[in-house]
Amino acid sequence: MTFAPDTVIAETRAWVDRAVIGLNLCPFARAVQVKNQIRYVVSGATDPDALLATLREELHLLAGAAPARVETTLLIHPCVLMSFLDFNDFLSTADAALEELGYARVLQVASFHPQYQFAGTAADDVTNATNRSPYPTLHLLREESIDRAVAVFPEARTIYERNIRTLQALGPQGWAALQAQCRSDAADAKDDD
Repeated sequence: MTFAPDTVIAETRAWVDRAVIGLNLCPFARAVQVKNQIRYVVSGATDPDALLATLREELHLLAGAAPARVETTLLIHPCVLMSFLDFNDFLSTADAALEELGYARVLQVASFHPQYQFAGTAADDVTNATNRSPYPTLHLLREESIDRAVAVFPEARTIYERNIRTLQALGPQGWAALQAQCRSDAADAKDDD
């Protein structure tokens, strides 16, 4: 299956706007989205080795970019690691790449996937939606940006618990409606281009 990069980005941006920012799942996301400091990259990789090569390139790019220009990167890969278990296994490969490139404690990789499932939860548990994105996505972050954000948001450790409560209140039907709205927003954004 092929995916048009502009569609993938439009759907991911709509998810960031509606779910991540709209539900306040990440209180730090609004500022970087408003300032256009999120780099959205769609990888055409169809196997893990090709994705790893793209990940390495994007880690170098983020490490070398001025934070005012690129604060964080969403590496979206719609054609590889569609199984959450395969995706989850790949995360150790991503962490090994950080170490090998010398970016451990400089950058980190967070994970989002359409089938994301936390350990100890059922697949249909709505709280898994905190990490459910339209496509498999590796989120590349700067450690110093995280440190700065936590310094101004001392309750950062409570974000996870608050997100669980938010999604439980929203419920499965509310999450499904939000996803439908994201798709509609993405279609509208493409029509405006």
